Amino acid sequence: MTQAAPLPPEITAGLAALSPTQLAWLSGYCWAQSQQGSAPALPEAAAPARRITVLSASQTGNARRVAEQLLLKLEQAGLDARLVAAADFKSKTLAGEDIVLLATSTQGDGEPPEEAVPLYQFLFGKKAPDLSRLSFAVLGLGDSSYPDFCQAGRDFDRRLAELGAKRLLDLGICDLDYQAAADAWIGAAADTLGKLAAAAVAAPASQAAVAEAAQVYSKAQPFNAVLSLRQKITAREAEKDVEHIEIDLAGSGIRYQPGDSLGVWPLNAPDLVAEILALHQLAGHEPVRLPDGRDTDIQTALIEHADITQNTPALVQQYAALSGSSALRQTVENAAALDVYLAATPPVGVFAEHPHPLPAQALFELFRPLTPRLYSIASSQAESEDEVHLTVGMLRYTHHGQAYSGAASGFLGERLAEGGSVRVFVEPNKNFRLPENGNTPIIMIGAGTGVAPFRAFMQQREANGDAGKNWLVFGNQKFTDDFLYQAEWLQHRKSGLLNRADLAWSRQGAEKVYVQHKLAAAAAEVWQWLQQGAHIYVCGDAGRMARDVEQVLLNIIADQGKMSDDDAADYLNDLREEKRYQRDVY
Repeated sequence: MTQAAPLPPEITAGLAALSPTQLAWLSGYCWAQSQQGSAPALPEAAAPARRITVLSASQTGNARRVAEQLLLKLEQAGLDARLVAAADFKSKTLAGEDIVLLATSTQGDGEPPEEAVPLYQFLFGKKAPDLSRLSFAVLGLGDSSYPDFCQAGRDFDRRLAELGAKRLLDLGICDLDYQAAADAWIGAAADTLGKLAAAAVAAPASQAAVAEAAQVYSKAQPFNAVLSLRQKITAREAEKDVEHIEIDLAGSGIRYQPGDSLGVWPLNAPDLVAEILALHQLAGHEPVRLPDGRDTDIQTALIEHADITQNTPALVQQYAALSGSSALRQTVENAAALDVYLAATPPVGVFAEHPHPLPAQALFELFRPLTPRLYSIASSQAESEDEVHLTVGMLRYTHHGQAYSGAASGFLGERLAEGGSVRVFVEPNKNFRLPENGNTPIIMIGAGTGVAPFRAFMQQREANGDAGKNWLVFGNQKFTDDFLYQAEWLQHRKSGLLNRADLAWSRQGAEKVYVQHKLAAAAAEVWQWLQQGAHIYVCGDAGRMARDVEQVLLNIIADQGKMSDDDAADYLNDLREEKRYQRDVY
């Protein structure tokens, strides 16, 4: 019997690239041809299917939802795609990817969302890779009322191209009302990738990734919950007013984890709506059409559908044109003057200072759509069961002697009566989770209402019986006025659940003391805890506190670990990727 000759290497390589379905067809084809007594000509090996990774970099959940929609569209087109959260993506594997589609939000001063910081730092660092084998496209989500609109998306798009990657689509830009723009970009992406695919294997569309993240109640379909308790937890004479809020979720089946956020759809203050209507000489019953095509009256539209508390460049620009105000036009034409004006003047102030009554529809279209506010959950269901607790800092301001409050904080903290209805949904935050191993030590760093998720952490660790050490670094203005949940923290300290507490009071003495000062003073202990595998959590203001804390952490790592600044930055970035350094900042 003659031994079959081995296949040439180029054919072997081609066979390795075929799918199981293609191999099965090929084997049958070859067998049939052999029965006819003629040596078949092997078909050209199919080019390997393009591998598509959809990266989701989200801060509030919008970019994640868009990424899920993109994945579903690609799967329906028969393309080989997977969805990965940026927090779960290993930056160093980027150069080995084929096609990456990145949906990213922007936070703070044009910064990437928290879960995408390791990738961002990797791309802009000294160890940035050659990406000449990568193809990519970026979709940016943002808020045009901020000067650095969609800056994270712009940065990623530019940097990937600079590193040699091939841009498949122009950068997509989405504002707060993002769905139409996102749908158009997703359609273009699916069309482009469909043409690129060398061999799309027909397969039923899988919605597993979407179903995993789906909830019964969502941003689009919130649950009508009930406000069961509101209690002020700062002293009467405190400069800050912080309210402890308890919301009843009975009958919803809603589940949440420590670290998650609660989305709250507020209703605007009727008094503010009445003031705006009066300035435009409207009675409130005038008809308007909503963006979704439904009809209602202007009063209802302003209470339920418009963001009437936050001023935007677009509002001032459009109103300047409609009103014909030369003073307002001059402000709009000077970028620096416009920034100052926006910071000091709410929309109602614009109308009062430059009176020009508008028809109902024109007035309504000046405002951005009302969006839900996200609050870090301050409770664990292991203790609160069918309740969810929030820690709400009241936003209050005056303009020309008139007092106003924030849309959501005013709704939850003042206007909504106990027993009243509030529309809510849970926004999961997989990037702010307790360690899976309960023996792992944790360091919790927060200022003001940033202590909220750490209250939930302690409740959960106590319920679990976790043995891991717990260290709280908390800051606020005064011990006597602003020690949020003081009795609970003292009880945790007494019981031994809280092993260490460092408290920083910025208005208590002659010098201002902040959480970063407490960390710096305990540098050796912080480093020791890190060597023991500790996870570090930071919650609160992104603009100052979180930045200052990160700089101190870098200093601690460099000094205590005897590293260069670059090596310390790499060390901290590794902690991020290992989920040992997590932030919930806003």
